[in-house]
Amino acid sequence: MKLVLMALCLAIVASAEDAKVTLLMTKDLTGIAGKEASMLTVEYAPGASSAVHRHNAHTFVYVLEGSVVMQVKGGQEVTLEPGQTFYESPEDIHTVSKNASSTKPAKFLVFFVKDKGAPGTLPAK
Repeated sequence: MKLVLMALCLAIVASAEDAKVTLLMTKDLTGIAGKEASMLTVEYAPGASSAVHRHNAHTFVYVLEGSVVMQVKGGQEVTLEPGQTFYESPEDIHTVSKNASSTKPAKFLVFFVKDKGAPGTLPAK
C-alpha cells in the first residue's frame, strides 16, 4: 500500500525536473469512517514545477524552505515563503505549483485528508 501511495504522490511533480517526493506517513482517521491522512514532503529543484493536476483530497501545504508559487483555477497566484500555508479543496484544479527561484531549492510539507485507498493526486480534466 505504501508503494502504491508513493507512486500516486509522485504524480504531484510529474513534469518537474529534479523534484523529490518523500512519503512520511499514512494513517486511518479514527472516528471518521473511510478516511485517511497522508503526510509527505515535496522538494523542488531551482526552477522546477509540476503539471496541472487536482488532488482527490483536502490538501494543506506548509512551506519549509525556499519559496513556492501556488494557484488554483479561478484563484489568485500567490508566492509563499517558509511558514506560510496554502489550501486546496478536492474540487480545485491546481494550475500552478512551482519553485519561485531559479537558483535555490524549495521544500514544502503536504497533508492530505482523503478517502481511504484513493489516490491523492489525479490529472486535471
